[in-house]
Amino acid sequence: MSTAEFTGLTEQVRLLAEGRTTSVALVRESLERIAQTQSTLNAFRFTRAEEATLEAEEADRRLAAGERLPLLGVPVAVKDDTDVAGLPTLFGCRGEAPPKTVDGESVRKLREAGAVIVGKTNACELGQWPFTEGPAFGATRNPWNTGHTPGGSSGGSAAAVAGGLVPAALGSDGAGSIRIPAGWTHLVGIKPQRGRVSLYPHIDAFQGLAVNGPLARTVADAALLLDVAAGPHPEDLNQPQPIQAVEAARREPGRLRIALAWRPPFTTTRATVHPDVRRSVSRIAEALARLGHHVEEARPRYGLIGLSFVPRATSGVAEIAGFHPEPSLLDPRTRSAMRTGGRLNGRALRIARAREARQHARVGAIFDRFDVVLAPTAAAPPPRIGAFDGMTAWQTDTTMAAACPFAWPWNVLGWPGVNVPAGFTRDGLPVGAQLLGNAGTEELLISLAAQLEDDQRWYERTPDLAGFTDAAPGLVQDAAPAGGAPVEQ
Repeated sequence: MSTAEFTGLTEQVRLLAEGRTTSVALVRESLERIAQTQSTLNAFRFTRAEEATLEAEEADRRLAAGERLPLLGVPVAVKDDTDVAGLPTLFGCRGEAPPKTVDGESVRKLREAGAVIVGKTNACELGQWPFTEGPAFGATRNPWNTGHTPGGSSGGSAAAVAGGLVPAALGSDGAGSIRIPAGWTHLVGIKPQRGRVSLYPHIDAFQGLAVNGPLARTVADAALLLDVAAGPHPEDLNQPQPIQAVEAARREPGRLRIALAWRPPFTTTRATVHPDVRRSVSRIAEALARLGHHVEEARPRYGLIGLSFVPRATSGVAEIAGFHPEPSLLDPRTRSAMRTGGRLNGRALRIARAREARQHARVGAIFDRFDVVLAPTAAAPPPRIGAFDGMTAWQTDTTMAAACPFAWPWNVLGWPGVNVPAGFTRDGLPVGAQLLGNAGTEELLISLAAQLEDDQRWYERTPDLAGFTDAAPGLVQDAAPAGGAPVEQ
């Protein structure tokens, strides 16, 4: 293995600009690591080896000519819910689909900044669950312990970054799907304000719950990818004011009032915070207090916010599943969610959407007293691979709600959140803490996360690569001219 496994996005940009490496070298190393780990980590659904290498050669010519762009020549990955021209978008599903002819807006922006897309990462079926497993591609595994999930639904992106396959990747978050995998793989994951990163051609994905955002090992790398990918499409419903994430990562946040929120919103399942999660998040709270912030236990007034989440989430599943060419291949749990979404896609959905303004006022009242909410990202450490196998839809939902009760309310609100690594369980499994803010406060959260990173230096700890890089190269096929070949399983 090369020494470049954990060279970050910002560092790779610098090395390229200084002529100390080439895009071809970085892209080839990334593709080799993907191939070497596919039988163990299984992070990718598709790769673009031939196309990415050609794009890297062109990036090197542009760099040699003196051109500079934010990500010129750097390899990155995107989740398989985002369109990449020449590849299908299967979003974790079995079956076949024609290749897309146009990049999604966020991918277009990445390319415009010079990034080289090496492939698309695995996601669970239609992004519904906090694990990345399914009959379409097998199980994506956690680089810190391959017996455990990296989380979901952006588990492929998380495993790719945590395992050193790419320096950063895009994920999406409709109920914690960036923050939960980031927490369970020792990464920084940013769920931005709704509309910050365009999902076009989708203009209201999952009834406004879903957003795209970065996963990276450092705040600076996540901020750089966010700045590059951010910006609305003219047809987007939500068009927040621009931010400067990279600049925010370089600023001190000032002295802040931070609410430590241990109690999640009400659900039908009792959620108990695992002792190792409580210990790790408490340590983050203590670090913030030591850095000069006022930290006090408090709880947002969530009310019955779940009554708004369920109609929006299930209606979103029903809508996106409707595009699947072979519905009979979908997981029975997906078909159950589709039926629920079909029943609720009427008055219940309209009421759920109409409640959001009142929810902003009720939950947002905590920001009259505090600047930031600190909470566990998940209540439990990452489950074992196969833990959800054989469960009914109801069993899956209740087990998931007990393990991950803290993230999804911020999707209903559309507000930003940042996962930061909080430490490890006694068994060596990563857990996370999330910094949650009011509307449009990404810059504040990023500044606070960067200050915390300077203190905690979490990027210095990386997984042992020896356990999952012994597979022979060549397990990933080049993208085919007709739309890409899947990664071999």
